[in-house]
Amino acid sequence: AGSLLQFLAVVSMGLVVLWLEGATAGWALLALVTLFSLARGFCSVAAKDVMGKTIPKPKRGQLTGWSASLAGAVVIGVGIVLMLPSDGRLGETVLGLLLMLAGALWLLASLVYAQVPEQPGETGGARNAVEALRQLRLLATDRPFRRFVITRALLMCSALSAPFYVALAQQEVGSPAWLLGAFVAAAGVASLVSAPLWGRFADRSSKSVMIAAALITSGIGLLTALASAATPALVATAWYLPAAYFVLSTAHSGVRVGRKTYVVNLAGGNRRTDYVAISNSVIGVLLLVVGTVGLLTPLIGHAGVIGLLALVGLAGAALGATLPDAE
Repeated sequence: AGSLLQFLAVVSMGLVVLWLEGATAGWALLALVTLFSLARGFCSVAAKDVMGKTIPKPKRGQLTGWSASLAGAVVIGVGIVLMLPSDGRLGETVLGLLLMLAGALWLLASLVYAQVPEQPGETGGARNAVEALRQLRLLATDRPFRRFVITRALLMCSALSAPFYVALAQQEVGSPAWLLGAFVAAAGVASLVSAPLWGRFADRSSKSVMIAAALITSGIGLLTALASAATPALVATAWYLPAAYFVLSTAHSGVRVGRKTYVVNLAGGNRRTDYVAISNSVIGVLLLVVGTVGLLTPLIGHAGVIGLLALVGLAGAALGATLPDAE
């Protein structure tokens, strides 16, 4: 159901791009992004629950890693398409068709996922997401889970940093069409190459994956902030920021594989559903708050925000080291 909703939302975005203009298009896209995000929330709870029921612990990280790697291959293709326009801009037709193609992939996903066997006896007593949210007291009573949620919140730095790398590149080299394509392709290559390795690593220690990924995020963030201040000519080259974004995307892939594997392994049964639903909701609220970090841009610049988020990543790595093992 969640995949079908995502299919409808993203295909509708493509139709909006093709048919609507101005404020009408903008509000329609925001509404569809909201629907899309809600559907992702449904899938997040359900997919981790099914993974815990059907995939043994020693294989969960590899499953997440290989799926991310295959997705990375698709993303590389999209990046190449975005780099092709010769007139320097992306037409609405290309963007609309890409969105509709992306939506079709969720339709395909729903058909494939329907074939995953789920034992009837393992669904008894399950909670839906609304009932799981009533278990918010776990944040106060369950210390390992509380530490995981805080660590996950700090590791949002890998996702929050990404737009500022793109914005810094636009500031330094302008906004040619190939620039967006280069960043998208870099992210795809990063997932394709690194996710299977992160997955195998996560099956040994998902906590260590989160720590390593956080340190990489912080390292490339601090390096970029320092380079922007000390050697701005380096940052302004056509290769530096896409390369830095590749490193960041590699780290973000590790964060996602590590935290997904960790939360599935940390608890079983209904408790797993509670953990996923609660942590997703808490992160959603925090994103609304922490996302305002962009307001600091006029004061410290894009590079300064990247450096600040890198320090947040260091805090995440430190707290992650205190998490109990979940393998």
